[in-house]
Amino acid sequence: MSFEDPRILELREIREKAKQGGGKDRINKQHAKGKNTSRERVRDLLDPGTFNELEPFITSHNDESTIDTEKFLGDGVVTGYGQIDGRTVYVYAQDFTVLGGTLSEMQSHKICRVMDLALRNGTPCIGLLDSGGARIQEGVKALGGYAEIFRRNAQFSGVIPQISVMLGPCAGGAAYSPALQDMIVMVEKKSFMFLTGPEVIKAVTGEVIDAESLGGSDVHMAISGVAHLSAHDEQQALNLVRRFLSYLPSNNIENPPFKSIYEDTPAKENTLNSIVPMDPSEPYVMHQVIEQVADKDSFLEIQPAWARNAIVGLARIGGYSVGIVAQEPSVLAGVIDIDASDKMTRFVRMCDCFNIPLVTFVDSPGFLPGIAQEHSGIIRHGAKLLYAYSEATVPKITIITRKAYGGAYVVMSSKYLGTDMTFAWPSAEIAVMGAEGAVNILYKKQIEESDKPAEESKRLAEEYRKKFNNPYMAASNGYIDDIIEPRETRSKIFAALSALKDKYAPAPPRKHGNIPV
Repeated sequence: MSFEDPRILELREIREKAKQGGGKDRINKQHAKGKNTSRERVRDLLDPGTFNELEPFITSHNDESTIDTEKFLGDGVVTGYGQIDGRTVYVYAQDFTVLGGTLSEMQSHKICRVMDLALRNGTPCIGLLDSGGARIQEGVKALGGYAEIFRRNAQFSGVIPQISVMLGPCAGGAAYSPALQDMIVMVEKKSFMFLTGPEVIKAVTGEVIDAESLGGSDVHMAISGVAHLSAHDEQQALNLVRRFLSYLPSNNIENPPFKSIYEDTPAKENTLNSIVPMDPSEPYVMHQVIEQVADKDSFLEIQPAWARNAIVGLARIGGYSVGIVAQEPSVLAGVIDIDASDKMTRFVRMCDCFNIPLVTFVDSPGFLPGIAQEHSGIIRHGAKLLYAYSEATVPKITIITRKAYGGAYVVMSSKYLGTDMTFAWPSAEIAVMGAEGAVNILYKKQIEESDKPAEESKRLAEEYRKKFNNPYMAASNGYIDDIIEPRETRSKIFAALSALKDKYAPAPPRKHGNIPV
């Protein structure tokens, strides 16, 4: 019989204890809620067999408020590194079976440790969050731990991709960490985020609401705009993370992954020639344009339920990763409002951080008029979008499909904001405003004095549209680079991406700009 070193046996025993987290009973309770454990989540996220755990033996520090029975190996978070599609990532997964996953000084230490390693090695950092918030027993130590994480979230922003996956509660100040990151994925009916919970709200304001209605995935996907993607279950959420990362480089120095494709789609592009109606007031679906221009099944829409008059998402065109920004003419005629401005701004800046070219489809009659919009700061919010496009140094390609009126024309990556290639379809209408509005200002007296004002207004509008609201006037003055058939869009974008892949446009030296937040 071979000799077993007792020290090795002890190590194995302690390792097994660490893997149990809060114990079998609490693991069973976690499973009964339809939730996986932290280690199961890490296993499902990463490539099989690639996870290497760090600091599994850490426990909370002794102090006057901590008793021995509250000590657990790992202290409520699993941290380490592994691979996704063969690329290294760092990950931390809060363990709800250990004191509800609450954040302590040592849990913060572990999280900050993998964040620092991710930065030093230029790799993404992914947080799997399931926590009751700060560990009350540790008081200000826990709050200091949050501050350490928040500072890193801010300083590492735009250097490495940071992703948070909501797999349970994320309440109080804890919600600020995901809010500072590039991507938030939530699980329907299982995860929620809020600063003050239902009980506090009831006590302070008298309002009665449950956790799901206050901060569930439906709320943050459709109303607040805090979350970016949602999933039916944990596995789908983790698959979304893997898919999202497939479009991004590992850091801000690298270029996005290029994925070779084996088939083109010229046949379906022919339908683009008839997609824009002859009547400029009749809507069409911009999503159909995007699906026909992008590589098959490659479009991943971000925040699809919030500010639906704007579209943002990641896709591939001829294998190149691109960020797509567009208006949706079938929702509010594609008008730009406050939420749409914020949605597009944040996405443009994320793409610029990680060297992802921007492809913009323009069909907007302008900014949404109204007292509420003006009083809520549409000028300030619209200026964010203008700032983002002006600041972006990645390759920028714009396609004007129909309406590009006034401020909407300017802010949507117009040529003189530094856009590299600007194309227009024959249906493009590039002007200060629509023909009807223009003639009512320019020919107001003539229309009023006419025997048939309505017919005269219609006639003048048609003349104005033919003379000014077309792409040829803009092309003759150099405001667009080419007028193309819609079915040529995919090939034109691919050619532009190929020509611009080595673009170098350094920003002027400065500490940072002062975006109008």
